[in-house]
Amino acid sequence: MVAASEVPAACSKNRRLASIDVYRGMVMFLMLAEVLHWNRLREFKDGVSPWIQSVFEWVSFHTSHVEWRGCSLHDMIQPSFSFLVGTSLAFSYTKRVASGQSWGKMFLHACWRSLILIFLGVFLRSLGKPQTNFTFDDTLTQIGLGYWILFMLASLSMRWLIATVALILLLTWGAFVAFPLPASEFDYASVGVPTTWTHHADGFGAHWNKNSNLAWAFDTWWMNLFPREKPFLFSGGGYSTLSFVPTLATMTLGLIAGSLLRQEMSESSRSFYFLIAAAVCLSVAWGLDHFGICPIVKRIWTPSWTLWSGGLCFVWFLALHWLCDTQEFTKWTYFWTVIGANSIAAYVMSWTLEKPTHDAIERHFGALLDSIAVEPVQPMLTGAITLALFWCILRWMYRQGIFVRI
Repeated sequence: MVAASEVPAACSKNRRLASIDVYRGMVMFLMLAEVLHWNRLREFKDGVSPWIQSVFEWVSFHTSHVEWRGCSLHDMIQPSFSFLVGTSLAFSYTKRVASGQSWGKMFLHACWRSLILIFLGVFLRSLGKPQTNFTFDDTLTQIGLGYWILFMLASLSMRWLIATVALILLLTWGAFVAFPLPASEFDYASVGVPTTWTHHADGFGAHWNKNSNLAWAFDTWWMNLFPREKPFLFSGGGYSTLSFVPTLATMTLGLIAGSLLRQEMSESSRSFYFLIAAAVCLSVAWGLDHFGICPIVKRIWTPSWTLWSGGLCFVWFLALHWLCDTQEFTKWTYFWTVIGANSIAAYVMSWTLEKPTHDAIERHFGALLDSIAVEPVQPMLTGAITLALFWCILRWMYRQGIFVRI
């Protein structure tokens, strides 16, 4: 993953793009904000007006993952993170070429970075486990599996980058379609899908049903190649290793965005291209989902999900670019920049420090919190304190110029 401090100015401006740090900070905040337990808002029913309840339901929906098909704001964390990897690479690659680094040296560095990301992802997923938890479906390992390939794409022209995205998605779609549909008597309960599951698609869309698709079949082979406490039969969430392939397409969309930012052109032209990219991605994704050709499913990163989330990333990034880089309106960005400038540190903190910090707050201030907050609010208040402490640590690192890089 390219550290924020490696992102130089756009070619026409001798400064860093603030929008990249801000976007990354927003994404990392959404991940860290899981400690706020927004889903507890649904418990407020008595004495609350219907429209307030609807607001609580909306907030709860967008701060949690959808069960299978569709998209919430929370679902945009991983694709945005992946998209920004490609955007950052577009700048760092140009910078290193300009400094005279050889392609071979840069490629070896990209491979090393991939290995570190995979190792870090497995390491963090193994915390609290009796042995190494070999899993390859989390954000870091998914990026790591495809980053070395993304590097090889960095020198391609815009036309070839677009063709690469199309090819990846077509091949992914075709592979899932070629895999046999589950038999009518398929025992979904044996692969962790409850009998009350209401998200099965009928007909052609069944190629992407939970834990009965190509990605699930691949993992029942791949995951069992590694030492495990017990044989791997399914992922409870339906996640898969093979999602790294379409995730590579998401990172390539970010590479396209970065290439547009590097090129010398008017801001109106740049905005036009961003909006065209967003419109194409969103409209094609909607059509594929609506007509049953390929459902929008984040958990197995379907081609339609790649395009849908990619289109939203283009819009989100364009809005921040216009505000922060074009209009230079950055007075409001400090909170997000502090997080975004140390995204790796924030990610590791969320896995390693969340529980100890939460436990310490409960240990020393639990009685006080119990006296000032009703039960549904208590975990949210504890989470808010935890989040504030994390931000203070990141702010200290930012002010000291400490940036964790891979």
